[in-house]
Amino acid sequence: MSIEEFRLPDPGEGLTEAEIVTWKVKVGDTVKVNDIVVEIETAKSLVELPIPYAGTVSALHVAEGQVVEVGTPIIAVETGVAGASALAAGASAPSAEAAQAPATTSAAAPEEEAIEEGKIGGTTSTGRTAVLVGYGVKQTEAVRRPRRKDAIVRDIAAPPGEHIDTPANARIATLVAAHAPEIRRDNRTLAELAEHPAEAGHGAPALAKPPVRKYAKDRGVDLASVRGTGPGGSVTREDIDAALAPADSGAAYGISGGAASVSRGETRIPIKGVRKMTAAAMVGSAFTAPHVTEWITVDVTKTVELVEALRADREFADVKVTPLTVLAKAMCLAIRRHPGINASWDEAAQEIVVKGYVNLGIAAATPRGLIVPNVKDADLMTLHDLAGAIGALTATAREGRTQPAEMSGGTITITNVGVFGVDTGTPILNPGEAAIMALGVIRKQPWVVTAADGSDELAIRQVTYLGMSFDHRLVDGELGSRYLADVAAILADPARAFVWG
Repeated sequence: MSIEEFRLPDPGEGLTEAEIVTWKVKVGDTVKVNDIVVEIETAKSLVELPIPYAGTVSALHVAEGQVVEVGTPIIAVETGVAGASALAAGASAPSAEAAQAPATTSAAAPEEEAIEEGKIGGTTSTGRTAVLVGYGVKQTEAVRRPRRKDAIVRDIAAPPGEHIDTPANARIATLVAAHAPEIRRDNRTLAELAEHPAEAGHGAPALAKPPVRKYAKDRGVDLASVRGTGPGGSVTREDIDAALAPADSGAAYGISGGAASVSRGETRIPIKGVRKMTAAAMVGSAFTAPHVTEWITVDVTKTVELVEALRADREFADVKVTPLTVLAKAMCLAIRRHPGINASWDEAAQEIVVKGYVNLGIAAATPRGLIVPNVKDADLMTLHDLAGAIGALTATAREGRTQPAEMSGGTITITNVGVFGVDTGTPILNPGEAAIMALGVIRKQPWVVTAADGSDELAIRQVTYLGMSFDHRLVDGELGSRYLADVAAILADPARAFVWG
C-alpha cells in the first residue's frame, strides 16, 4: 500500500491557480481511475478533474472555496490492496496467532476493465497514452514513505469536523483518547478546544456545508469572519443572515424591536475566477487597441421571414435557428470578401496576422461572468451546422462547463445585446481580435419602402441595429465600413448569400 497525493494539474492557457468549488468525494470513499473527484474553477471556466489513482480517499487537503496554485496537493489516495493503514496497524498489535500464521496471497485480481479512449490510462486517437497535464505515464510502483510524526499529530489534532469526526478516521479518535493530554493546537489542549468549537478552526477554513458556502459567496460574506452556531461550530445560513443584518440595525432606522430589520449596508463580492479574467482582458484591450465603433440600421424583415421558414423546415427541427444564426453566417461570408477584418496585431513581431480560418466567438453571459467561447472553423459550416454549434456552445457556457480550449484562438466575435432589449452598443474587442459585432433588438418600425414602380411608400418593417467596433491599428475606416455594410446587406436580403457564397 502507498499514499498517492494528487496535485492540482496545470489547466493550460497560462493559468497558474484555481478555486476548489465542490468535492465529489469524502474521506473513506473508494475511487477508481478516471472517477471525477473535484470540480474546480479556473479564471476561464469550471472544470471537473478525474483522479489518476485507484484506492481509498485518505485526506482532502484543501477546503471548498479555497484558491490554490498549480502543483499543490489537494487530495490523498491510499492505493494497493484493501486493509488497515500503517496508522491503524500501530493502534492495535496483531495477535500471536496472526503473527505466526503464514502469509497468504490474495486472490487473483479480476481483469482490468477496458478504459475508454482519451481517458487517463487509455489511448488517444494517435495511439498515445492519455494522462493529466503534469502527470506522466507511471513507470514503477510507488513506495510508501514512512509518515512523519508531526504529520500524524497534525491529523490527530485537527479541529472538529476536519478529520476526527469523519467515519473513515474513527481510528484516530482512539489515538486521541490515549494522547489527548499531550496534543495541543494553537497552544490549547483538545479539551479546551472542545469547549470553544467556534475557535477551534482559528487559522483554518471555516466549517460550513457546500450550500452554505455558496450562500455566503453569493452575498459576499467571508466565512472566516462569521461566528458559527451550528454543530461543531459550523456556520449556518442564519449565521450569515445575522452577519448581514446586525441586531442594532432596526434601532438605527427607527424600527421597533418586533419589526423585521433590513440591512442597507454594503455587499462585497470577491473578484476572482471568470470575472477577474474578464476584467483584466477588457482593461488590457481598451487601453491597448484604439477602438472605433460604427453603426448601421437594417431592415431585417426578410431575415425574420427566413428564420420562421427554417423553424418550420424538418431539416432544421433538431437545431435552434435565430437571427443570430443568420448574422453568424453573414459575417463568415463577408470575411471572404474582406479577409483583413479577420486578423490580429502582433506587437512583438510588428506584423499584422491575417487568419485563413474563422473561429467565431459568441459572447455568453453566465452566472460566473461573461465568457466568449468560439465555434472553430465556422466559415466551413453550413447554416444548419452553424446553428447546432452555436446552440451547443451557449448551452455549455450557461452550465459553466466550457473548457479553456473552447475559449482560445478566436478571430472575430458576436455579442447579442438584443436579447436584453438593447438597440446596440460600443462593444470592447476580445483580446487578440480585430473586430466585434453587436446585434441589437429587432423591433417593428415604420420604414420607407420603394415599390416596384419606383414610388416610395411607408410600411411596417422588422428593423435592427448593428454596431461594430474594430482595432484602428490594422482596420482602417474603409475596410471596417465596407465589411459592416456587406453584413447588413445579407441581413437585408439573405439571397445575396447565394451570390457571395
